[in-house]
Amino acid sequence: MDIPDPRYAKTTDGASIAYQMLGSGRHDIVYLPGNATQLDVMWEHPAFAGFRTQLAELGRLIMIDRRGVGLSDRVAPEDLPPVEVLIDDLLRVLDTVGSLDTVLLGCDEGALYAVLAAAAYPERISRLVLWAPRPSMVATERHPWGGSVDDWSDWLDWAAVHWGSRESIVHDMHESMPSLLEDRAAIVFGAKVQRAAASPSAAVGLFRISMQLNVADVLPTIRIPTLVVHRKDDVFVPSNAGRAVAELIPDATFVELDGEDHFLEAGDTEGFFEPLRSFLRVEVPRADRSRRLATVLFTDIVGSTARAAQLGDAEWKHVLGSHHAVVRTELDRFGGHEVDTAGDGFFATFEGPATATRCAQAIASAVRELGLEIRAGVHTGEVETLDGHESGMGVVIGARIGALAGPSEVLVSSTVRDLTAGSGLMYEEAGEHELKGIPDRWRLYRVKN
Repeated sequence: MDIPDPRYAKTTDGASIAYQMLGSGRHDIVYLPGNATQLDVMWEHPAFAGFRTQLAELGRLIMIDRRGVGLSDRVAPEDLPPVEVLIDDLLRVLDTVGSLDTVLLGCDEGALYAVLAAAAYPERISRLVLWAPRPSMVATERHPWGGSVDDWSDWLDWAAVHWGSRESIVHDMHESMPSLLEDRAAIVFGAKVQRAAASPSAAVGLFRISMQLNVADVLPTIRIPTLVVHRKDDVFVPSNAGRAVAELIPDATFVELDGEDHFLEAGDTEGFFEPLRSFLRVEVPRADRSRRLATVLFTDIVGSTARAAQLGDAEWKHVLGSHHAVVRTELDRFGGHEVDTAGDGFFATFEGPATATRCAQAIASAVRELGLEIRAGVHTGEVETLDGHESGMGVVIGARIGALAGPSEVLVSSTVRDLTAGSGLMYEEAGEHELKGIPDRWRLYRVKN
């Protein structure tokens, strides 16, 4: 079999992201598997090669090694990027290959990234397919299908010593692909994939980031056709997890198949291709570009009324002008989009929560030189654009969070905390709060400097 040559897309920060393409057709099917991949090696077992070949019969198949993995640029374990960087890398690949009708197929950790990309860029992604997903890698009270923190900690300790060994892959195959346990070639192949994908320390770093991701609050914001497929007796992730994911996504289709293998490539794959072919044949309605997942930032000056009275109108106008200039400089530096300025407050949107949070920190630091303090709130949620104006529940929640912050304090929602894993941002709990006009109580987090 001729393996497709790897190609490279350049990212906005100059990194090289490796990808392969195979086949042709109306659809571009972007396959996002788990953390452990290496584009060339993935073709060395018949089941994995055959699956990719079948996918390429349905359209142009695009396979990617994420940043830090496989043939893409490697980074130190402590420098592995947050998910918003990975999504930006994905978009650069799509730009490079000229993808116009993009279907995302996400499995394992790749399913989490696919969910976030589909919610944030409905104009770029036409369809979403999720294989054996779960709302979060770690079990929560609402969604108990992830592993416990202790279980994950024990596995990470194991991986730090055994990653890439025969013991490691056999250990994982009992849950991920039990049907191939008697296949010696599969064991050799699996261990080789692990070694080729990442070093033990890098693998631990990758999974530490992934295990902190929770997309439960993002799933209801997906507005594109979605197919969720799960094997009924999946040993690793129960099918109820996939069912819960489908129930959270508006109008998603859930298909349950026979089998116990968690890995898509193992076991009977034809059962997967039948619903996939049907899903791809259905005409996709025009994307609703008015609603998308975005991160909002609200800031305002603490004690502005008293300060204005102290300085007088003329001097306060000068200080306020300097404040506005500082805020706009930081928004420009971090890629924020200024939506509105009212008095001494700013409302801006960002593509990613880590960038928005770092921008808020930078603004708080910069305005201190003017003798001012701001409060800031950051939230990631659904934003609606109507007649050029940003609105929606995500905007309201962000404003309410900002109003609760104290002097020089940046408060974020739990969604922001969950989606900034790997960013290096540190948080401390700021308690549960009622947000005026918003149902339920909201757990908020204070960004640590």
